[in-house]
Amino acid sequence: MAMTMHVDIVSAESEIYSGTVEAVFAPAVEGEVGIMPRHTPLLTQLAPGEVCVRKQGGEEEFYFVSGGMLEVQPHTVTVLADVAMRAKSLDEAAAQQAKEQAQQAMQDRVSDEEYARAEAELAQAAAQLQTIQRLRQRKGRR
Repeated sequence: MAMTMHVDIVSAESEIYSGTVEAVFAPAVEGEVGIMPRHTPLLTQLAPGEVCVRKQGGEEEFYFVSGGMLEVQPHTVTVLADVAMRAKSLDEAAAQQAKEQAQQAMQDRVSDEEYARAEAELAQAAAQLQTIQRLRQRKGRR
């Protein structure tokens, strides 16, 4: 039997996932991180992107996070995100529209604050579109 750890994925609104897994993969701002049971403690900022949890038996589930924090303890991983949702719930048309609006807002910027906000919205929309594309690729391989 493989070693396991407990994982909680929590958004500002609700708990998205709670359970026992074999591994977690997440988009840290420094690059993708892979967490296994008994990982050394870690606290890092998350970039917008996909969190993968590998359950017992190898089944994988995918979640989108808009950013946030990842806390790792030897037997527990906590993902705290402003926005988190099941990856299969993402709306491609809405993400594409958000991307286009953010790009337009960056071109039309009035202040540095507006530009920074549009830049963050663009990063989130692009990460959503990339997550959708990865899900399609995985379905094609099955």
